[in-house]
Amino acid sequence: MSTFPDEIDEETLNSGAEGFTATQVFVKNPACVGMTYDDLIVMPGHIGFGVGDVDVSSMLTKNIKLEAPFVSSPMDTVTEHKMAITMALQGGIGIIHSNMGPEQQAAEVTRVKKYKNGFILDPVCLSPESTLKDILILKEKLKFSSFPVTDTGKMGGKLLGIISGRDSAFIEDVSVKVSEFMTVRSDLTCAHEGDSLDEANLILKKSKKGKLPVVNDNEELVGLVARADIQKNTENPLASKDSVNKQLLCGASIGTRPDDKIRAGLLAAAGVNVIVVDSSQGDSLYQIEMIKYLKATHPEVDVIGGNVVTPSQAHSLIKAGADGLRVGMGIGSICTTQEVCAVGRAQASAVYHVSKYAAKFGIPVIADGGIKSTGHITKALLLGAGCVMMGSMLAGTDEAPGEYFYQDGVRLKRYRGMGSIEAMKDGGEKRYVWDTACTQVKVAQGVSGSVTDKGTLLRYIPYLMQGIRHGLQDAGIKSVTTGRERLYNGKLRFEIRSPAAQKEGGVHGLHSYQKRLY
Repeated sequence: MSTFPDEIDEETLNSGAEGFTATQVFVKNPACVGMTYDDLIVMPGHIGFGVGDVDVSSMLTKNIKLEAPFVSSPMDTVTEHKMAITMALQGGIGIIHSNMGPEQQAAEVTRVKKYKNGFILDPVCLSPESTLKDILILKEKLKFSSFPVTDTGKMGGKLLGIISGRDSAFIEDVSVKVSEFMTVRSDLTCAHEGDSLDEANLILKKSKKGKLPVVNDNEELVGLVARADIQKNTENPLASKDSVNKQLLCGASIGTRPDDKIRAGLLAAAGVNVIVVDSSQGDSLYQIEMIKYLKATHPEVDVIGGNVVTPSQAHSLIKAGADGLRVGMGIGSICTTQEVCAVGRAQASAVYHVSKYAAKFGIPVIADGGIKSTGHITKALLLGAGCVMMGSMLAGTDEAPGEYFYQDGVRLKRYRGMGSIEAMKDGGEKRYVWDTACTQVKVAQGVSGSVTDKGTLLRYIPYLMQGIRHGLQDAGIKSVTTGRERLYNGKLRFEIRSPAAQKEGGVHGLHSYQKRLY
């Protein structure tokens, strides 16, 4: 009588019954077919741990580790300071787009670096000449009714008072000026510049107010503390912060033109932690020269090069000194590069091959584009990516730039590719055109559209994190690092899905259904 084996026998393991190694799928596959995330499925593994034990932390660059492997894309409908702040608080990082002036982009970085958890550093202010009508318009738009009043009507002006919902509740004449019914400065309790969040919280509790202005020695408004924000933001244990100043991590993108060197200098002075050299095709002499310049001039700032989809492209940028690579070409939901230019690569194949090569040099890879679900994120990480960069997935959140609007009863936000004609008119062509002699004729490599409302990142990012944890747990993998080890030693197994298998793996056979994220 044979004894029961401790492990499955080699014959069964190598027969394909347990799935196939990444090498078999991507290298030895005779069909020479580029693989997308949907083409693949990960084989399940043994679960010997709880979902809460799964570690999803991973490397953004060779020097920067993130607790949440999420990066918001440098697109003008995705990442400005609000997105970057919230991404960092949730353990990821935001890359502020460059479709703005260099000074403005540096100011966006400064707003992230100066952010103090629980402090509002850019409150909407009123002037004493503002009217009740102005308040009603702001209340309808912003969904809150308390506003500080300064002599300039802006942040940094001398604090004169504050307006709360109680102050304006019983006034009927919409033309009445704020100065006639505001709570004046002499009746206000304020915190002072330099007070910690704990100190401000104590002052707020004693005052029994909903908002606490923060002033400097000149009585100028420098911030605002809201009770609701303190309750939401008392702890962010996963927050991405630098080890020296404990400021939130922030990235920004630049192009490859000579004047982008000036932009980079302003960003470095503002304290940016990582610069993404933003090109649709990153293997160019322009980007190589820019990476070398950045590493020589601003060695304290990490540099991410790209976009690339082959090891030979990656080789050029790693040799130039890149600290990380961005992988993906023509696979974003609003990108038409593959259609227009006939150049690119299926994303799963690109991520696997570039990640495997870059790993030899300790260079992490960001899987940029093609992400439509938590399953896609899990696959990207298990194919070797350190992080994923998201555009459309984040564009519909509260923190993304732009206003919501309704169409056919659906709440939407604008979203456009940086290669769309609309974005190119604002400077987006820098990703696609280097030769100024060729800028007269613009060839769109993206489209403009809209995405549905996803709510706040404060709920959405934890949902994405938990989805990844469940995916890794089902694969029997306790951490992103373990997943990468198993990818390269052949213990992680995959199968290629037929079109019918892909259909089977989705929702089917229902007359109607409602899909909710959480």
